[in-house]
Amino acid sequence: MSKLPKHILVIRLSAMGDVAMSVPVISTFVATHPEVKITVLTRAFFAPFFSEIPNITVFVPDLKKKHKGFVGILKLFKELLKLDIDAVADLHDVLRSNILIQLLRLKGIPFKQIDKGRADKKELVSFKNKFFKPLKATHERYADVFKSLGFDLNLEAAVLLSKKELPKMVNDYIGETEKNLIGIAPFAAHKGKMYPLAKMEEVISELSKNTDTTILLFGGGKSEKLLLDEIAVKHNNVLNVTGEFTFQEELALISNLGIMLSMDSGNGHLAAMFGVQVITIWGVTHPYAGFGPFNQPMENQILPDLNKYPLIPTSIYGNKYPEGYLGCFDTVPPEAIVSLIEKRLKTN
Repeated sequence: MSKLPKHILVIRLSAMGDVAMSVPVISTFVATHPEVKITVLTRAFFAPFFSEIPNITVFVPDLKKKHKGFVGILKLFKELLKLDIDAVADLHDVLRSNILIQLLRLKGIPFKQIDKGRADKKELVSFKNKFFKPLKATHERYADVFKSLGFDLNLEAAVLLSKKELPKMVNDYIGETEKNLIGIAPFAAHKGKMYPLAKMEEVISELSKNTDTTILLFGGGKSEKLLLDEIAVKHNNVLNVTGEFTFQEELALISNLGIMLSMDSGNGHLAAMFGVQVITIWGVTHPYAGFGPFNQPMENQILPDLNKYPLIPTSIYGNKYPEGYLGCFDTVPPEAIVSLIEKRLKTN
């Protein structure tokens, strides 16, 4: 590309964790190349991720009505043309984004797409011919898209989102903010990624004995809120924040955590956007697939016993696993999780 773009359309519509993983890359790009304007095509719910990054506009498509289906994509294409975009960074590579970038290409707008490494990931999760090796991190795959557009981008010098001031409503709810704040997000989309809640309550119970600590439980929806309410009411220094705040307020709270304990799920990526220490409990997935939270050391990845469960990772998303493989969580004792959190609190 002879001339560097001045206005890049970045496409990443879902899911929450994947969009959150793009934030350190995009914020670093903007800091490195302040002369370039960015328009992020994503869902309205994710717009707060980008609200404090300069030179960024969020374009929210109406995927359920106006921009639904092929006719909707045509309408979206025409609207995007009016923005004077001169390049596209497709971080999603799905049918919708593929149609869109081909339409833009017909208007002479160049594009680069993420290489998801599908073949390597297939080998990594294979039951029979497993090739167990660390794959490129998703953050690096995102960065490669910008590099292929002709830009320098060094994630080792990453620019992360800054800690946010806690809104009064949040401050009033959690009380003493001088305490160490530990976030715990115990849920995941699939059982293969979720540490058993009874074991997690053992972790919470032990951590709650530290009076210098407030434990904040994160979940989503009515059923998760009820389950976490039952846990919070039984232990001192434990608060369930599920459903208590707006998403922007919750992000501000996450930015003030000392540690976030999460599954291989979106909450870990939200915390990592702010440089919060994230400890991840892995089940049938594995950080080698490239979905670990940004800039977190391998020591923060709590893994099951791979000698007893050698087929891990059994899938990328945690939705496929052989019979008996949910037992992998039995090889992760609660006391090991507590010990690592206490160690990290001392180094904070």
